[in-house]
Amino acid sequence: MNANDNRRQVLYWRLLARLFDPEEQASLESASVAVVEDLGLPTALLDPGASVDAIVQRHPELAAEFAGLMVPDRDGERDGDAEVRRAALASKVLLNVFATGAGNVTAGQLSQWQSDAGWLERALGAQPGELRGRSGRGGSGGAPTPELGTLVPDIGPDLADLEADLVNRMRLREVLADPTLAAQLTPSMSLIEQLLRDKNNLSGVALRNAKSLIRRFVDEVAEVLRTQVEKASVGAIDRSVPPKRVYRNLDLNRTIWKNLVNWSPEEERLYVDQLYYRQTARKNTPQRLIAVVDQSGSMVDSMVNCAILASIFAGLPKVDVHLIAYDTQALDLTPWVHDPFETLLRTNLGGGNDGMVAMGLTQPKIAEPRNTVVVWISDFYETRVEQLFESMAAIHRSGAKFIPVGSVTSGGRGAVNPWFRERFKDLGTPVISGHIGKLVHELKTFLTS
Repeated sequence: MNANDNRRQVLYWRLLARLFDPEEQASLESASVAVVEDLGLPTALLDPGASVDAIVQRHPELAAEFAGLMVPDRDGERDGDAEVRRAALASKVLLNVFATGAGNVTAGQLSQWQSDAGWLERALGAQPGELRGRSGRGGSGGAPTPELGTLVPDIGPDLADLEADLVNRMRLREVLADPTLAAQLTPSMSLIEQLLRDKNNLSGVALRNAKSLIRRFVDEVAEVLRTQVEKASVGAIDRSVPPKRVYRNLDLNRTIWKNLVNWSPEEERLYVDQLYYRQTARKNTPQRLIAVVDQSGSMVDSMVNCAILASIFAGLPKVDVHLIAYDTQALDLTPWVHDPFETLLRTNLGGGNDGMVAMGLTQPKIAEPRNTVVVWISDFYETRVEQLFESMAAIHRSGAKFIPVGSVTSGGRGAVNPWFRERFKDLGTPVISGHIGKLVHELKTFLTS
């Protein structure tokens, strides 16, 4: 073992010691200080109370080093000093994210943790918030995100769980009642879940601040999802409709090509006998999208994402969108489908699962099966299992497109009842992964076919 290996081990042993015991180990601390100073790095990297933001503000040159820090090198291994430097920076961001302590959490502490988690996500090659299920805020342009599953185990759910624990340990009602403290909060899926669960217990300033946070989160996620949905075709060209003979429809290239036989070499002039126009009329059969979402406690992120996604599809031409939410009761949210904020305020998260109550609202909406897609989003742990599956199979046999979805998250996580999974597979309608990108692709394929 060479000197660089020893220095890296010092840093990683200190990281493990700090994660499992907040009390410092004097020998590891002094040895780590020596390593960091020898690398020319700030000793603030070893301060558990210093955020990554604070360090980068004082040492802006480190921002580029944190970005992609944990992404494997394509050009080979780093040299010895570079690997030790990498260990020092990685230890900082890992310690700040995973050493969350115990006891009550302030709004400032939650905000700092969210910022540090964003730096960890950058280090893994993702956008801040992407691994925690916020659909990748920002992130337009630049290099594509690497396949994260090849870098680390599925860390997204663990980060989301840590964030949810911090939110649960925060006295949220007191924070919301104070505009100064509420302004420190950054909306996230974990925070939105708590706000939606507790909204009926809020009033006055606290309720206004809660609604403001929900609105901010909805707008941020909608901006990202809209880029995945936009540019969807509104229908195939209808060849049975003659083209309009107006200048903007003139097909100049085709007109020249068809009239080349009239070219006069002597006069160097093309005589045009006939003009050709582009066909622009599209088949205008409306497509109906019916989204049915399980709003029980385990499906909160699906409810949020689906409400936003439904509103985006509802804004497309000739797409008739309906939205139904259910637990042991069903609620038709179609009147508010264009506004996901209002939709979410009308949900009551929690309770059991009885999909048959939602089926009672869904079936009457299938007027033209061939032009209808039913997206059913649930973990499928249901009360009336066989009855519900037979009703779903009947929708499929009617000619409507039936898409069962395990969940709608950015990370694609979510357990599905194996009984349903096998029967959907046999039916020829396998449960698609809960990753929201796959659902967007399925819906665009149907709506543009």
